[in-house]
Amino acid sequence: MGDSLHDQFAHVPERISGLVDLAYNLWWSWNPEARILFKQVNQQAWKASVHNPVRMLREIPAEFLNRAAENPAYLHRYDIVMRRFNRYMTANGTWFSQEFPDHPALPIAYFSAEYGLHHSLPFYAGGLGFLAGDHLKEASDLGLPMVAVGFMYAEGYLHQHINPDGWQESITEPVDRTAAPITRVRDAAGEDLVVRVPHIDPPIYVSVWKVQVGKVPLYLLDTDIPHNDPQNRCISSRLYTGDLEQRLRQEIVLGIGGRKVLHALGIEYAAVHLNEGHPAFALLERIRERVERGMDFDAALRAVQATSIFTTHTPVPAGHDVFPVDLIDRYFKTYYPALGIERTRFLQLGVHPENPGAGFNMTAFALRASAHHNGVSRANGTVTRQMWNCLWPGLPETTVPIDHVTNGVHLPTWLNHRVKDLYDRYIGPTSPDWLSEHDDPMVWELIDEIPDDELWKIHTHLKGKLINRIRERQRIKWAAHSGGASNPAAEGAFLNPSVLTIGFARRFSTYKRAHLVFEDLDRLKRILNNPWCPVQIVFAGKAHPNDNEGKRVLQKIYRYAQQPEFGGRIAFVEDYGEQVAQYLVHGVDVWLNNPLPPMEASGTSGMKASLNGVLNLSILDGWWIEGYNGRNGWAFGDEAAPCKEQNAVDATAIYDILETEVVPLYYNRSIDDIPHGWVKMMKESIKSNAPRFSSRRMVKEYVIRYYPALLKSAGAECARTPTAAKPWPPTWKPRVQGRAGEGSK
Repeated sequence: MGDSLHDQFAHVPERISGLVDLAYNLWWSWNPEARILFKQVNQQAWKASVHNPVRMLREIPAEFLNRAAENPAYLHRYDIVMRRFNRYMTANGTWFSQEFPDHPALPIAYFSAEYGLHHSLPFYAGGLGFLAGDHLKEASDLGLPMVAVGFMYAEGYLHQHINPDGWQESITEPVDRTAAPITRVRDAAGEDLVVRVPHIDPPIYVSVWKVQVGKVPLYLLDTDIPHNDPQNRCISSRLYTGDLEQRLRQEIVLGIGGRKVLHALGIEYAAVHLNEGHPAFALLERIRERVERGMDFDAALRAVQATSIFTTHTPVPAGHDVFPVDLIDRYFKTYYPALGIERTRFLQLGVHPENPGAGFNMTAFALRASAHHNGVSRANGTVTRQMWNCLWPGLPETTVPIDHVTNGVHLPTWLNHRVKDLYDRYIGPTSPDWLSEHDDPMVWELIDEIPDDELWKIHTHLKGKLINRIRERQRIKWAAHSGGASNPAAEGAFLNPSVLTIGFARRFSTYKRAHLVFEDLDRLKRILNNPWCPVQIVFAGKAHPNDNEGKRVLQKIYRYAQQPEFGGRIAFVEDYGEQVAQYLVHGVDVWLNNPLPPMEASGTSGMKASLNGVLNLSILDGWWIEGYNGRNGWAFGDEAAPCKEQNAVDATAIYDILETEVVPLYYNRSIDDIPHGWVKMMKESIKSNAPRFSSRRMVKEYVIRYYPALLKSAGAECARTPTAAKPWPPTWKPRVQGRAGEGSK
């Protein structure tokens, strides 16, 4: 950290000054013992900061920090945690270094339009962002050299407010950059680093912020600076704008500007990994640089292809960005000559063969400009090959070079700490390193050693926490005089922790079919209001601000939740985000997922739920085709029906499964009031899903399947074109050298 930042935290005693280093590295977000360090300084301050240690350290009175610095018990814990943190940051003997001892000392550059890392950094919209965030965390844990690029969205996060009539309003909350775990990137003179996006007219400039994700630096691009014209200052304002020209400018800045920023920082990399098509122009800039160094275009394209991997999540044509040719001309008229090719050749790179007049298709370009491509589940890989077979005319669909790597979730982030403690007690004695080996299915066989009553006790505790959290949100809303729902039942005031609880939390796109369970209202009412075996459903999720159809679905559900006929058994949790998601995937009994197949690319929320013993009731699409084994949850959706009847068929399947299997199993209690059959299924779900759908398995699969070829190609190119790249990883040092014994030497 720089001296200016040090001055801002001068009130933190030197003895515990390592808390500042810790606060500015998101390592704390997936290590409970690090979070406890902040919580133990002052529990109320930790809560008031919404679990954001930077905000907490800025706002807490010095007396509490001084008290902690004089408390021997606190200092003992502090020294242990800081020693572990420093060891983590400087460790050389990682999985990656063992697997690839001779790899080039260059990182993989990961580009994504959004990152879901923690709610203190609201630069995400949904699953795509959290997948990217989990990828960075796992890369850090495995020691994979990686650098990441994204956007600093100045207007931050769109909070959701539900009107009494159920209509969603989007409320913009600007990011308070002084109270987030981010720092400005400076140039050699100590000024804010500002980089011009090359060969784009009118000129666009970006400044740069840095987020440290364990060992992985994430650089965020910001156009809200005086160097830009007013129209360009707002390019990075908001994620996924509906304005097509603004979206093109965002993707130019992310791809071309992101590559230029890494160059300005002196960071060379072995290969590029694109998370979706939004940053695909990074490949274009890599080609241009090689042309500038003397390569012809075709040779430059081949070199970039060999060192690029493209991951696509989008299973429908409408989800891929396509820009009109006149827009492309407007922004790339000075870029064409820099590539050494004619305009027509450039535009051909983005043509969809089945719709050549539509414009420049970013996914088509990304597929053409990369040699390695994958979908994010087995089913998604099949759908993607069908969609893009036209780029490889003459090839049988099964041989189209698009593979799949099924998504996974970062276990230390999404596993509740109480559940982790339970696993430690029963897995740890036999497998002390179980957490570092959690992608090994054999480790999880020890789940059967956990007594049913202990697993059930923790689950019911987490369920109680979820319901208390929902009620507390209502209290805070009332206390702030912002008004509650017209009927408190709609927001969960009448939820009962002893009732079987189903969770449905998704982005409210119509294909997610959040309304499906309301297909037969009379039957649903009977299921929910069964006096002996009741059921309740908790909904959460946001519609895109421009998606009125999604808003209407949400409104419909909210209005159902207000109706007394449903007995207060339906609730809608307002303002779904990362923190609410944590409570839900830890606390509900059943996770419901019923999109219209084959629209679910993967779906990671059900994976998160299964880690914590929550059972999935899901349609056979996305990851659940691979995860379901007949003993670890419930599946439906394999019955074909005419399109107009599909909703009725699938809803009937849900009702049948609930009435004949789910509800009886949950309420079948022994004399100790434990549903042993249910707990058996919980254990099977944990054992079968935790190792297979972890980001550890996912990142290792990317590394083993693709990276040897990427690194070999990068090494060959480096041999031809030596660089003066900085060594990787950069040397990490604590901001303040602490006293001997405090673990920061």
